[in-house]
This record gives sequence, C-alpha cells and structure tokens, in this order.
Amino acid sequence: MTSTPRAGRREWIGFSVLMLPLLLVSMDVSVLYFAVPFISAELSPTSTQQLWIFDIYGFVLAGLLITMGALGDRIGRRRLLLCGAVAFGAASALAAYADSPGTLIAARALLGVGGATLMPSTLALIRNMFHDEKQRGTAIAIWTAALTSGIAIGPVLSGILLEHFWWGSIFLINLPAMALLLLLAPALVPEFRNPHAGRFDVLSSVLSLAALLPVIYGVKELARAGWGTGPALAIAAGLLVALLFVHRQRRLAYPMVDLALLRRRAVGGAIGVNLVAMFAMVGFAIFTTQHLQSVLGLSPLRAALWSLLPSVAVGGIAPVAAALARRIDRAWLIGAGFVIAAGGFVVLTRVPADDGLLTLLLGASIYAAGLVVVMSLVTELVLGAAPPERAGMASALTESSSELGGALGMAVLGSVGSAVYRRELVDGLPDALPADAVTSARETLAGGLVVAEGLPGQAAAAVRDAAVGAFTDGLHLAAASAGALMLLAAALTVLTLRGVTVPVRQDATGPAQDADPVPVEAAPAARR
Repeated sequence: MTSTPRAGRREWIGFSVLMLPLLLVSMDVSVLYFAVPFISAELSPTSTQQLWIFDIYGFVLAGLLITMGALGDRIGRRRLLLCGAVAFGAASALAAYADSPGTLIAARALLGVGGATLMPSTLALIRNMFHDEKQRGTAIAIWTAALTSGIAIGPVLSGILLEHFWWGSIFLINLPAMALLLLLAPALVPEFRNPHAGRFDVLSSVLSLAALLPVIYGVKELARAGWGTGPALAIAAGLLVALLFVHRQRRLAYPMVDLALLRRRAVGGAIGVNLVAMFAMVGFAIFTTQHLQSVLGLSPLRAALWSLLPSVAVGGIAPVAAALARRIDRAWLIGAGFVIAAGGFVVLTRVPADDGLLTLLLGASIYAAGLVVVMSLVTELVLGAAPPERAGMASALTESSSELGGALGMAVLGSVGSAVYRRELVDGLPDALPADAVTSARETLAGGLVVAEGLPGQAAAAVRDAAVGAFTDGLHLAAASAGALMLLAAALTVLTLRGVTVPVRQDATGPAQDADPVPVEAAPAARR
C-alpha cells in the first residue's frame, strides 16, 4: 500500500498563516460588543441602525459563503484568499473612520463580503495541504478551535483597545494581519482550482442572497415593531426566491448546493441543529456584554475579562462529549446539551437589575456548556456522514449555518429585547421629561443612560432606574424565548437524528478529498 505523504514544516507554517484571516473573520462577529456605548455616543445610531451595525456583517457573510466557495473552485482558492485579504483590509479602514451610522453599516457589509472570500478558502486549502488523515484531522480541529476562539477573543481584544484608543481601533487591528497574509500566502500556501467545476452560475449566486436578506429584514421588523404588511411581504418574497434557488439547483449539472446531500438526515438535520445552537450562543451574548458594561458599570476591559469566564469554565466539555459519543447515541447527547442550555437560560431570567454578576455568569456558563456539547458533536456528524467528494460542500454549508444562526440570533433576540425596552421604559420615565429626551432614551439603553447623565439628582436616578429596569425585562424575555427554543430543539433533535451514526471509512488516505473534486452530473436520484 502506497504511503500517504505527510505534511512538513512548510505546510504547517502555511497553515498558521491561514489561521490569521480565520481568527479575524470570526472575531469581527463579536468585536463590537463592548464598543456599543462609544459608537452610540459618537455616531448616535437609532436602535434599528444599531442592530444593523451588528447584524449586516453576519448576514452578508452567511449569504455569500457558498457563492465564494464555488467561485474559489473556479478561479483558484489562494487567489480568492488574496482578493479577500485586500477587500477585508479596505473595508476595515472604512469602518474605523466611519463618520455616520450609514457609513459604518456599509463598511460592515463590505467586511462581510471580504470575510466570505476568506473563510471557505482557508478550510478548502487545508484539505489540499494535509493528505495524511491524522494530520488533516489535527489541522481541522485547530481550524475549528480558531473559529470559536475568535468569537470569544473579540470582546477581550476590543476591551483592551477601548481602554486606550478610540472605537475605530478595533477595526484597524485587521490591517497588519491582512498585510502579512498578502506577503506570506503566495510563498507558503499552494494554489488549487477544480478544472472540472463547470461554469460559475451567477444567477444562483444572486438568488441565494436575494432569498436571504428579505427574510432576515422581515424577521427583524416583525420582532421590532410587531405585525406589519411590509415585513410579511418581505419574508414571503424571500421564501419565494428560495424556492426558485432550490428549483435551479435541481436542474443544474454543477449546482452550488447538492440537494441530495442535504436530504441525508445526518447532514441536513445536523446543519439545522448547528444553526439553532449558534442562534442562541451568539444572539444572547450582546445582552451579557451590555449588562456587564452598562448596567454594572464595568470598564470595557474588566467586562471583557468577566465575559471570558463562561468559555474558560466549559473548556473541557467538548472532549468529554466526544468520548461519550462512542457509547451513547449522539442524538441523545445533543438533546441533553440543548436541555442543559435551556437550564442556563432559565437562570438568566432571574438576573436582577441592580447587580446580578454571579447570576449572569452562572447562567451564561450553563448555557455555554450545553451548546458546546451540541456544536462539537454536530461538526463531527456532518463531516463524517458526507461522502469524501462532498466534504468541502458539507463544510461550507456548516459554516453558512453557523454564521446565519449567529446573525439571526442577534437580530431576533436583539429585536425582542429592544421591543420590551421601548415599551417598558415609557411607563417608568418622569412625566416632566422633555419629548426629545424621551425619544433619545427610548432608542437604546446607552441613550437612556446618556439622558440620565444630563439630568439633576432625582430625575437622573429615575431615568437610569427606568432604563436599567426596562433593559433587564428585555433580557429576561429574550432568555425565556431562547430557553423555550432550546427545549423544542432538544425534542426535534432526538426525533430527527436518533440512530444516525458516523460511518467508518476504509479509504484512510482520503484521496477523494485531496484530489480535484469533480462535480457529479445531475443523476436521476438527485433530481427526484
């Protein structure tokens, strides 16, 4: 049997270079958490604009991941990576010096475009650099750790920068890393393109994005303002475009999404589970950080360090879950993870408005532990169940579900919290408060605290208490909503994934994963 070539020092150095863009792309999901008060003070965004500043990055990133993965197969994955580095660096500079909410939203959207070119290229190139199965497994494990670590490190790094510099500095840290990538990648990272990938289908790319954005907009507006014809029509239009996208994929010889792969329970079901887990994990993090910083009055750095505690507390959960999966059906373990997460959200419904640091951290640690179990088992399930020649597509779909889930979580749970905040705040404000002050206070918690600072004595205390109380009520409802979703997800996971196993493959060298993957012609089985 021919021995499989093992990666040497050059490949591992190239691999470390690929971790730079991955870490920064994942960090940009959470790097804004502690910059909210600073951005609110300087740019004065409305509550809707503030949500878009957070959300648009993840939405665009999720919407373009599959498109950029397909484009990389055709023009070369290293070339796409380098193009993404230029775009990501330029958008970072634009975001750092944004002088209005609209400019910052546009810059965050461009960051999403750049990020979408970087993420699928990193994982695809890793598969071509590591031919030995054990080495490739180690590299993918490190890749996964870097992706999740970036989300946790983002708030800490932003906290350190905000202690010493202005809020735009959290974006400028991207520039040296992108410059290093442009210098080192051509020498250390091999080029790869699929000569049999077929023609790039521009219409499929447009349809995928046109299906996503109207649905997200409609969900945000319904959560923010209640039932309305406009948001309902937007959701309906997005779903209609999604049907057109699916119809086109069924007819194409070289589809962007292999529908036959998604019909497998282990792949389609696990990707849906991953989306729900990221919905809760990322969507609730903004409440935790705002409570630490705005309610408890901690500095950005102290708040960021406290926010790391739940991640540290659950650091050993993933290996334990992997060991248990050898003896227990993964569906039951994933369901148990969701139930544990629901328990954490129940604890968070008891966070008081006046302090609550220990309650907040305990609840966050419990739900993080449960969701780490879910996400660690889901990734293994998807990659193990997908055929070797479809592993790259399965990875892109998993990444897309993670980004989309996180973005939807921030949109939906953030909108729920904002709606409760605006409704509850009005009842607690002093009657003599000027109309413009009421308008400013109702926009965001940061706005309410700014209004309180400009008032004398008892009026200031009344406005601050009303703002903090309204925010805490919103946190409670968001936690209750997330907890209910976790219980529903637990039940659906057991029903959907029970009995699904990861097959043991005989092709230890995994040639199909490392050779040029040739898209399968649309066979009759795939068309049914």
